[in-house]
Amino acid sequence: MKETGFTGYFEREVLRKRPYLKKEWCAKIVQNPLRFERQEKNRFRFWGTLPEFGGRFLRVVTLDDKADNP
Repeated sequence: MKETGFTGYFEREVLRKRPYLKKEWCAKIVQNPLRFERQEKNRFRFWGTLPEFGGRFLRVVTLDDKADNP
């Protein structure tokens, strides 16, 4: 499994605002999404579900240099 990098914004802001999120969950979604799409400004959106997240959908947004799938 490839090492996943996280932006400073994710580390400082996203995890602070959403303390229930785990980095490994985001990495799992990016590495094995149910769906992904290009977004404006060189970003990608990835969606997936995780049993650890109560089976709910989780959306992860990455910069294009972090996205290996597309």
